[in-house]
Order: sequence, then C-alpha cells, then structure tokens
Amino acid sequence: MDDGKSIGIIGMGDMGKMYARRLSDAGWKVNACDLPEKYDALVEEFRGRPKVEILRSGHLVSRCSDYIIYSVEAKNIDSVVKAFGPSTKLGAIVGGQTSCKAPEIAAFEKHLPSDVSIVSCHSLHGPGVDPRGQPLVLIKHRASDEAFAFVEKALSCLGSKHVYLTREQHDRITADTQAVTHAAFLSMGAAWMANNQFPWETPRYIGGIENVKINITLRIYANKWHVYAGLAILNPDAQKQIKQYAESVTELYKLMLAGHKEELRERIMKAREAVFGGRRQKGELLLRDEVLDRFSLGEIPEERLKNNHLSLLAIVDCWWKLGIVPYDHMICSTPLFRMWLGITEYLFRNDTLLEDAIETAINDNTFRADDLEFTFAARDWSSRVSLGHFDAYREKFETIQKYFEPRFPEATKLGNEMIRTILEKTRQA
Repeated sequence: MDDGKSIGIIGMGDMGKMYARRLSDAGWKVNACDLPEKYDALVEEFRGRPKVEILRSGHLVSRCSDYIIYSVEAKNIDSVVKAFGPSTKLGAIVGGQTSCKAPEIAAFEKHLPSDVSIVSCHSLHGPGVDPRGQPLVLIKHRASDEAFAFVEKALSCLGSKHVYLTREQHDRITADTQAVTHAAFLSMGAAWMANNQFPWETPRYIGGIENVKINITLRIYANKWHVYAGLAILNPDAQKQIKQYAESVTELYKLMLAGHKEELRERIMKAREAVFGGRRQKGELLLRDEVLDRFSLGEIPEERLKNNHLSLLAIVDCWWKLGIVPYDHMICSTPLFRMWLGITEYLFRNDTLLEDAIETAINDNTFRADDLEFTFAARDWSSRVSLGHFDAYREKFETIQKYFEPRFPEATKLGNEMIRTILEKTRQA
C-alpha cells in the first residue's frame, strides 16, 4: 500500500502488535510505540519487519503518522490521549481500539486539536483469533467521507466484516454480547478455585458443553485482566447486566435450595419463550455434542452425570429480565459469545435436556457445593464492578489466573482449535 501515508499505533500490547503485523504485511508503513522500558524489546521483536518502525514515544508517533490508533487500556485512555494528543499531525485521523467508546471519544474530543478527524474502531475478537470474517466496528464520529474511506481502506487488510455504529450503539451492543458472557466464565473459574478443583480432572465436568465451559474459562484467565475490566467497569450498560446476572444466579439458586420446582420451572420457561421464542422448533443448532466432544482436556466418561447448568439457566433469565434477544446482535458477536449462545440454545431448545436440568436442580445435590461457590463468585464480581474497583478486579482475576496457569498452554491450544472449528459452523448464523 504505497500511497505515501503511514499509520501510527500507540500501545503495543497483543492487539497493537497484531494490527502492526497485519498492516505492515499489507504494505503500510507503521510507526509504533509503547512504554519507554519496552522500547528495546519491541525493536528486537520487529527487527525483521522493515515496514514497522518502533519509536520512543507517542509524541513521535503522533507527529509523523497520518492515521493514529490508540491501542491502550480503557482506564488509561484519557491520560494517554492527554499526553500525546496535542502532538497529532495536522489533519490526521485518530481512532481507538478500546472496548468501551464513551471514555475514549470523550478523551479525543477533550484533548485532540479541532482539525483532527475521529474514526474509532473495535475488533470484536481477541488477538489470537484470525480476524478474517470477524466483526470490525467502525465509528465515524468526526470525519469527512474521504477520511473515513481511508480508514476503511487501511483496515481492509484484516479481512473483517465492517459494522457501522455510533458510539452509543457500540457500547450497548458490546455490553449485550460480552458483559454477561465474561461474568459467567469468570465466576466459573472463581468457583472451581474456591473448591480447589481442576474441572478437567473431574468426570462430571467432561464432555459436550462442559468442554466449552472449561476451555473458554481457561482462555479468559490466560488473557490480561484489563481486557475484561475496562468493559465491565467503564460501560454503564455492562454494569447493569452484570448486576442482573448475579441477581438471576442468586434467585434461581434459592429456588433450587428451597425445592420450589414448579416456580423454578415456570420462571425458566418464561425466560426460554422470551429469548428463543419461535426459534425453538426451527433452524439448526449452532453447536452439537459431537463437535464439542472433540475438545476435551480429560477422558470422557461412558456415563455422564446430569448437571443443572445454573450458569446457563441464569444467563437466559438475565437476558429475559433485561429484554435482550441475543440473535439481534449476531453481526457484532464475539467468538466467545457465539459459543456461549450455542451451548445455551443447545440446552434450552431441547425439551428433554431442559427438564433434566430442572429435575437435577431440585433433586440432585451433586453440584450443590459448586453452585454455592458459583453464586458467591457472581455476586462478588458484580460488587467489584459496581464499586468501580480496578485494583480489586485485578487482584481477584490474577489470583485465579495463577491457580490455573499450569494448564494454559494446553488449554489455549485446544481452545484455539475449538474456536476455529465452531466458528466455521456458526459463520453463517
């Protein structure tokens, strides 16, 4: 892409590096930087890529680049833009990669020169996922058609599906498709650690949709804590949804403990109708056991124990209470969301499995201790998010991360393969 223009990246975390590689492979000149102490390591890492120049500061990146992408933590976006925004090249285009656009756009409006165009983006997947065919949100906030077309042209090298939203639409949809999903998996990891369990060593957690729970929980905890904290704490819609998820978990668990089978069943069926409605009897399922059984960290037992699937029951209950129909946002769905929706509809669109879950919830104590810790975890995550405590969020996340760390390499490899296989089957959904 030899048109004399260059692209700057401020923040060379995993996503920043992925963008730098993809853009430079497409022929763009990339100017990039991170914290001063990372300069030497980045120079060495990108030594074999002449199209990528590592600079010592964001001031240098801002002064010489025609399109600058801030790829930094959401909680730091204001301070970073405040520091480097005034150095932005005359007439340049600036955007960000954060998962919460309200603070990002506010920082741009506050600290950038008035002649600078603002076009933000957000790749709705992690750095380890092939961006081809994945949603890429583009937000034309303050820009000419020409400037916006340049951003589209530059980012077309990712091969992603462009989705055009406003800041407000983006934050609402990302909350709908990510916040509760993350809360569920984070709570599973906390519960397993509290019970001193490695679930892949327990026969009751092996096979089928249990494989999704294990692999994606480990995949989340193998990432950096701020990837999830920014969305959860800085997005008001996400806070509300995480709070409702904790309430749904608690209320359903109390019904299970009290043995209120009919009340539990009535509530679950109302939630099913609200979320799945006419889809229950038509259309192919997103996921099937024969696919999921291939991705197990343990030996699949001949006879599987029945599970009440509290985490799945609660997410549909939460969607119902908030009026969310997940299929409305499939165009902006992340791989994790599609997998979570897939195993959720697998349960709710199968009358026999759903009745088994209700029966198990009332009459089988096998998962009772796990469900207790899961309920505690969901409420604790919600509390930390509601209070806006980044440090408290990080402390809990990294404690659990350390517990599961020995199995990350194997789980990440298996999880990547599982995501690739499942995405092929859900790409047209």
